[in-house]
Amino acid sequence: MTLAMKTHAVSAQEWEAARQQLLVKEKASTRARDALAAERRRMPWVAVEKSYAFETPSGSASLVDLFDGRRQLIVYRAFFEPGVHGWPEQACRGCSMVADQVAHVAHLNARDTTLAFVSRAPQADIARLKKRMEWTMPWYTITDSFDKDFGVDEWHGTNVFIRDGNKVFRTYFINNRGDEQMGGTWNYLDITPLGRQEVWEDSPKGTPQTPTYKWWNWHDSYVPDAAPDKKWVEVSDAGEAAFRAESAGRKP
Repeated sequence: MTLAMKTHAVSAQEWEAARQQLLVKEKASTRARDALAAERRRMPWVAVEKSYAFETPSGSASLVDLFDGRRQLIVYRAFFEPGVHGWPEQACRGCSMVADQVAHVAHLNARDTTLAFVSRAPQADIARLKKRMEWTMPWYTITDSFDKDFGVDEWHGTNVFIRDGNKVFRTYFINNRGDEQMGGTWNYLDITPLGRQEVWEDSPKGTPQTPTYKWWNWHDSYVPDAAPDKKWVEVSDAGEAAFRAESAGRKP
């Protein structure tokens, strides 16, 4: 089969030179993304004064309940309800792609963050859909004006909240193409007011932070308030040293 597009066959040396040239721009993009995340962590908060009710597998719940005891809450409004293309067998195709991309929520939970999906479909339909599609994130039923009040009544979007006791604040909102990047643990944490909570981040004073990489774990092995595994500390320290040496143009 002949490729219709023009090929650009070069030597390995020329390919590496081109990669290094592009890498300069990619690293600049990464630094710019980190700077934007730092700005998000300094976004003002707006208090949520209104009460909201959701249906869950175990009954009615408030917005505070959706935090599941954690400090931060990320809520994605997915369209699965009467009138949506695919109903009742499937949710919106775009929202379903977002759901397919969601990483294991245990990693978010370990950073005091809960992710939840919400729709207007009854819980029985949500449970059936989750089972069919093998989705495991919490998914609740909207029963009031939550979607309209937070800009997601006619289109999908992701809202971020933080709580101080039972007081809830809205901290960030992203929709349209901004939702394309959602699904990975890092991208979710980067839109929260506490961020990744690692010491390298530029965060407001008082933000909880722990040594870089050290909190990482297998998704079935997180233990609340556990000290970092000694062996993993050694491995991650060695990896970070090698990475920094390479970045500085030295051999580790």
